[in-house]
Amino acid sequence: MSEDFKHRHFVLHKPYGYLSQLINNQNRRKNKRLLGDLYNFPKGTMAIGRLDETSEGLLLLTTDGKVSEHIRSSKIEKEYYAQVDGLINNEAILQLQKGVEIGFNGQKYITKPCKASLIETIDHIPLSNRKVRDERHGPKSWVSITVTEGKFRQIRKMTAAVGFPTLRLIRVRIGDIYLRQKVGEVIEVENFLQC
Repeated sequence: MSEDFKHRHFVLHKPYGYLSQLINNQNRRKNKRLLGDLYNFPKGTMAIGRLDETSEGLLLLTTDGKVSEHIRSSKIEKEYYAQVDGLINNEAILQLQKGVEIGFNGQKYITKPCKASLIETIDHIPLSNRKVRDERHGPKSWVSITVTEGKFRQIRKMTAAVGFPTLRLIRVRIGDIYLRQKVGEVIEVENFLQC
């Protein structure tokens, strides 16, 4: 790589229904929506961590592998808002904080202690107005969960483990970077410290 090559960095509000990849390299995913549909990212751009197709929110992308590795490390907190089935209680919140047993790669895994708290409102988050399900199917509530690890579908597995399956999942913060832009909006930044 030449000395005058300049890495590029992007902050994205990933919409629901998009895969966290830029190009389609698998035939079975022909009809899937990809991040490359939202913006003309330069060659070599990679998502830092992933959000599954049914998750939404803050996603960082970069052409710099070292930056990606640092942000994915356990030094950087990742905060999620999870809308769960039922009215989550203090006992479940305490279990989440201490760590819960989930399945990972066919093995049992105890999550690291984390921050978790009930959220009354999420009006400050720019979201698409997406109804998860009808109110007749019972109550829903929101919980904030902040982790420093990122196992496959970890937050969904954690809330299910305490009896409150996730209905909607939004990443709202990575380190000091907060979800502020509109759904689908991509912002290019000089570096992630300026967000």
